Amino acid sequence: MELRKIWNALRVCVAAGLTATLPAPAFAAEPLKVAFVYLGPVSDGGWTQQHDVARKKLEAALGSAIKTTYVENVPETADSERVFRQLAADGNKLIFATSFGYMEPLQKVAKLFPDVKFEHVNGFKTAANISVYEPRFEEGFYLIGVIAGQMTKTNTLGFIGSFPIPSVMRNIDSMTLGAQSVNPKIKMKPIWVNTWYDPGKERQAADTLIAQGADAVAQNTDSPASIQAAQEKGTYAFSIDADMSSFGKKAQLTGTTEDWSGYYIAETKKVLDGTWNGNRHTRWGLKEGLVVMAPLNSDIPPEAVKVFEDKKAKLISGELNPFAGPIKDNGGKEMVAAGSIMPAATFNSLNWYVEGIEGSVPK
Repeated sequence: MELRKIWNALRVCVAAGLTATLPAPAFAAEPLKVAFVYLGPVSDGGWTQQHDVARKKLEAALGSAIKTTYVENVPETADSERVFRQLAADGNKLIFATSFGYMEPLQKVAKLFPDVKFEHVNGFKTAANISVYEPRFEEGFYLIGVIAGQMTKTNTLGFIGSFPIPSVMRNIDSMTLGAQSVNPKIKMKPIWVNTWYDPGKERQAADTLIAQGADAVAQNTDSPASIQAAQEKGTYAFSIDADMSSFGKKAQLTGTTEDWSGYYIAETKKVLDGTWNGNRHTRWGLKEGLVVMAPLNSDIPPEAVKVFEDKKAKLISGELNPFAGPIKDNGGKEMVAAGSIMPAATFNSLNWYVEGIEGSVPK
């Protein structure tokens, strides 16, 4: 009907010897397509789940301006290259790669799609269309150590590590330093499981650490298996990525969790308004609200809570840095001198244990 009216108006104008300027038809802007690639299932209770919660918050915040999608259970192999390539070919203009091991496949695909923006978590390689982002995990693990050091009865802590990459090494070292800041007798026992998500391996590692005398175990893996083990054996544990207290209300003392939504909303807005750029490395922590501590267990004594809160406030203000010297490695060699802070080059390539951690770093 509208087209008929316009046509009739045009005929009248032509008959009258007039020229007519017809209004251009209005089209709704296409939503920005945003994709997320996940290592594990969205129901893992930890890392992947938190990213997907943030994706949903992103949708709620930006509404019809965007359209999101995700692919879960994508291994850190050549198969991930296929997934990234397909998402870019499908018209996704912003793609978040949410695991360290996607770094090399992402580099290849980004070169093929220069008009697509890629964001990679915990990596270190950027490009004109690749930006890297990561939480200041070490702040949360330092605070976990502060609680563990005050609550342990055996002075022995445990750590379930995924892979000995710098971001994970920073966490075990920082937790140990946090514990030693309140309890110089602390020793740390690590077990490396060479996986991000395998509840069976994680449970076995937790059982082994508890059997070796660790009465407070932290993890840098994705399932709540260690929380469940501690609950059954009457010891303590700490969650990562998500609050896992529902799996062990007596066992979990606290945990370091992430709220990725603020970052995802900010970066997506940059793409929408044309201000996004690559070749960046962004680190957010407690101050920015990306690192969020899980609620403290009510069994923690008030004096221990006060120490925790004081150190948390100093981390937020910048008065406290987990890697301020003096720091020795577990062979007794001074690695960071008193009055100085670990340099960025060392921080970004950290591959040694601080004093108090048993054993040697796996190759």
